[in-house]
Amino acid sequence: MSKITFLGAGSTVFAKNVLGDCMLTPALQGFELALFDIDPVRLKDSENILSNLKKTTGSTCVIRSYTDRKEALRGAAYVVNAIQVGGYDPCTITDFEIPKKYGLRQTIADTVGIGGIFRNLRTIPVMLDFAADVREVCPEALFLNYTNPMAVLTNVMNVHGGVRTVGLCHSVQACIPELFKSLGLEQAGVKAKIAGINHMAWLLEVSKDGVDLYPEIKKRAAAKQQEKHHDMVRFEMMLKFGYYITESSEHNAEYHPYFIKRTYPELIERFNIPLDEYPRRCVSQIERWETMREELLGNQDLRHERSNEYASYIFEAIETNQPFAIGGNVMNTGLITNLPKEACVEVPCLVNRNGVTPTFVGDLPPQCAALNRTNINTQLLTIEAAITGKKEHIYHAAMLDPHTSAELSMDDIVSLCDDLIAAHGTWLPAYV
Repeated sequence: MSKITFLGAGSTVFAKNVLGDCMLTPALQGFELALFDIDPVRLKDSENILSNLKKTTGSTCVIRSYTDRKEALRGAAYVVNAIQVGGYDPCTITDFEIPKKYGLRQTIADTVGIGGIFRNLRTIPVMLDFAADVREVCPEALFLNYTNPMAVLTNVMNVHGGVRTVGLCHSVQACIPELFKSLGLEQAGVKAKIAGINHMAWLLEVSKDGVDLYPEIKKRAAAKQQEKHHDMVRFEMMLKFGYYITESSEHNAEYHPYFIKRTYPELIERFNIPLDEYPRRCVSQIERWETMREELLGNQDLRHERSNEYASYIFEAIETNQPFAIGGNVMNTGLITNLPKEACVEVPCLVNRNGVTPTFVGDLPPQCAALNRTNINTQLLTIEAAITGKKEHIYHAAMLDPHTSAELSMDDIVSLCDDLIAAHGTWLPAYV
């Protein structure tokens, strides 16, 4: 029996979506859907909900929970990863509150920035443990990473974990639908090309019936900037740098040195930037979960329609050899020629029985590549810190982070890093 293993299956709603999709996929019937999580209550909840879904879908997939991670992975053909290390309390709170003492504000803190650096540092050791298990008990498995920070973790799994890994993010899928809806444009028949790095990939080309749509997009975006809306940062970046970015404005506000600035506090209001957005989301999700939990667990007639999540379509393409196109995060094996070869990049990929094959992009526009490199610098030094155990590379990563370095002195950055290391305690390995 072929097996799909879901690590972090206590992410019940996401597990329901991904594995519910698998249950509705003919090529995946009879597969074991192996669930693993360190929270036994959430694990049991997911097992019960998926078991209900199996009955209503008529799927022949086998739902099985594991408390032993290695056994959950043993013999898997595919692994889906959706973990969060440290959770909202204490680690997300730490990532936001300690930087505030230095006057450093954030919105999401899950990619780069000082919060993204420390989320990486506490997650990389866990990912490397996963990698050791995969190499031992399912070395041929394809590992699909949904966990942020996407670029760094996918990079680590491929380069240092020795595991065939592709990172999947919703931002590429959502880019055209959200942009066109916002600007009142019809998206049917639109062709697009997207490439860059995760959360800062670029809409390089967008056309319909051979006509370049960028002039109209920019015209409407410029007009919309005259009033307050939810995507002001990305529109401003497009109007200044020429290309639209895939990930949301609340994310991109903290990826660049231009928007969250103590000396220009009016920019927060001008660009409608939601400071502390991620902690608010966490609190809201925690509050909603108990009600949602009862609704899901109590629904014996639970239904599911196949979602747009890439995972089941990737598995289906490999099993049937029916090609499927995705935007995937992969190592830069000469794919984007003006970004470092050590970087993880987000590019169009073709999926079939041969697996996930990334496509060649070539040079990005120079300004886009330059902005990507500012984030890649921090990503690669964060990896260096995690692999070598040297504290100095944590400082280097933070000092090269665009937002952090624009707001704080080098001495304050070092002090902030030391405070965050101390506050994280055993959530981090020892650094020298």
